[in-house]
Amino acid sequence: MTKRILDTIIVVASVFAIITAVVIAGVLNRYFTQRLEEEIITEARLIGRGAEESKVAYFSTASIGNLHVTWIDTDGSVKYDSNMQYDKNYFTDKAFTRAKGFGEYKKSEYSFKNACTEMKYSFRLKDGSVIMVSDVKFSLREQFLDILRSLMIGMVILAFAALVIANLVSRRIVRPINNIDLEDPKIDKSLPELSPLLNRLRTQNQKIANQMYELRQSREQFIQITENMSEGLIVTDVKLNVLSSNSSALRLIGAEFYTEGKSVFSLNNSESFRRCLQNAAGGVHSETVLHTYDGDREIIASPVNGANTINGIVILIMDVTEKQQLETMRREFTSNVSHELKTPLTTIYGFSDLLANGMVKPEDVTKLGDNIRREAERLIMLIKDIVSLSKLDENSVPAEKTDVDLYDLAQEVVARLVPNASKKNITGSVTGEHIVYNGNRTILDEIIYNLSDNAIKYGVENGTYEVKISHIPKKVFITVTDDGVGIPQQSVGRIFERFYRVDKSRSRKVNGTGLGLSIVKHGVMYHGGEIRCESKPDKGSVFTVELPV
Repeated sequence: MTKRILDTIIVVASVFAIITAVVIAGVLNRYFTQRLEEEIITEARLIGRGAEESKVAYFSTASIGNLHVTWIDTDGSVKYDSNMQYDKNYFTDKAFTRAKGFGEYKKSEYSFKNACTEMKYSFRLKDGSVIMVSDVKFSLREQFLDILRSLMIGMVILAFAALVIANLVSRRIVRPINNIDLEDPKIDKSLPELSPLLNRLRTQNQKIANQMYELRQSREQFIQITENMSEGLIVTDVKLNVLSSNSSALRLIGAEFYTEGKSVFSLNNSESFRRCLQNAAGGVHSETVLHTYDGDREIIASPVNGANTINGIVILIMDVTEKQQLETMRREFTSNVSHELKTPLTTIYGFSDLLANGMVKPEDVTKLGDNIRREAERLIMLIKDIVSLSKLDENSVPAEKTDVDLYDLAQEVVARLVPNASKKNITGSVTGEHIVYNGNRTILDEIIYNLSDNAIKYGVENGTYEVKISHIPKKVFITVTDDGVGIPQQSVGRIFERFYRVDKSRSRKVNGTGLGLSIVKHGVMYHGGEIRCESKPDKGSVFTVELPV
C-alpha cells in the first residue's frame, strides 16, 4: 500500500509540476515576447536617431549589445551591418520594402535550425533609408526545458517528501484496518469509508458461521450414524491413508488402538486384505473374507470415483461369523438329511425288492412287512420333524396363541408316551401347579413331548422321569428331569444342533431323527424364551425351559 500511495503521489505531483512548468513557460514567453518587442522598437528608434545625427560614425561608439542592426540605403545597399554582411542587397526584401512604403515593419519568425524565435523591426528614416533591428529569444520549448531543469531539484525533494507522506498516510490508513476484530467487526464512526468493508466482513462471518454449523451438524450426524452401525466403515484417500473410521470397524478388524491418518494396511496386513484394497484403489469393486482370531469378516471395498480420477475408497466390514456357521450348518444339515433319508429308503427298497422278486419265504413275509412299516414310520417322522423345524426357521408358524394350562398339557403328553415308556418300564410323572400360559399350543406340546421322549429314549431300565411346571413373577418354567445315561460336559453345548449325536453308536440303536432338541430350541425361541441343560454321565439330565409371561 505504501508503494502504491508513493507512486500515486509522485505521478500526480509530476503531472502537476509539468503542467505548471508549461503554464509558467507560456505566460513568461508571452510576457517576454511583449517586452522584447517594446525593447527592440525603443532600441531601433534610438539607433535611428543616432544614425541620423552622426551617420555611420555613430555605430563605432554605440553599444548595441546582441542586436543585429542593419542600415539600408534607399537603393537597398547596406550602409552598415553589425554582422559585417555588406554584400547583400535588400531592395526586394519584404522588411525593407514594407518599412520604406509604410514607415515601419515588425515580424516574429521561428527558426527550426536554431530552435529559437527571431524578432525583426524595421522603420524608415527621414532620408528614406531603413534601419532594421533583429533579436533572438528562446522558444517556448527552450523556456519550458529551462524551467524543468530548475524543477528537477524540486522533484527530488518532492519524491523524498512523497515517500515520507506515503509512509505516514499508508500507516494511518492500514492501522484501523489491522485493528479490525475479524470475529466481530464493529463500525467506527470516525472511519465511515470502512463501513462497506466491515458490513461485508460481518455478512461473510455470519455466512461462514452458518456453513461451519451445518458442517459440524453433518459431521456429528455422520459420526452418530456410523458409530451406531454394527458394520465397520472405513474411508481412505487415494494413497490408502485412513480419513475416517467408526469404532465397529476397528473392533471387527481387531485394531482398537489405531489412530487415524495412518495407512489402512496398519489395521491388517494380510495378503487377502491387501489385494482387495489394492484392487479397489485401481478402480475395481472388490470383496474378500478375512479370517480373524474371533471370527470371519467380509471386506467390501469400493472405489470413490471423481472426474476421471479415483479420490479414495470406501471399505465396509461385516461380521459374517454366524453366516459362515449357518452355511456350515446348512451343508451339514443337507448332508445329514440326505443320509437320514437314504438309510430307511435303502432298507425299504431292499426289502421291497426281495418281496417283488419272490425271494422271501412265506413265513418271513410278515417280518419283512414289519421292517418296511417301521422304516416307513421312521421316514415319515423324519420328514415331519424337518417340516416342523423348517416352519420354525422361517417363522411361518401361524401366530395363533391361546391360553394353555401347562400342567394339563404335560399330563396329556406323559399319558401319550406311556406305551413307549412301558417298553423300558420307565415311569413318568407331572408335578408342580396349574399355570395358564398364552402361547401356541402345538409348539408347547412339541416342546414337552420331545423333552419327555428323550428322557424315555435315553433312560435306563426301570427308571423315572418328571415334568415339573412352576413359575416366578414374569416367568414360567417347564423342567424335565430324568435318571438316564446323561450327557458329557463337552457335548452339552451342541446337543441342540440338528442331527448332533453324543454317542453315535448308542444313538443308532435309539429310534429317533436327531432333530427333537433342535425343534425344542426353536419352539422356545418362538416364544421368546431360553432353554438350559444340566447333565452328568450316568447321573441323568435336567432340561429347563424358561418362558416369559
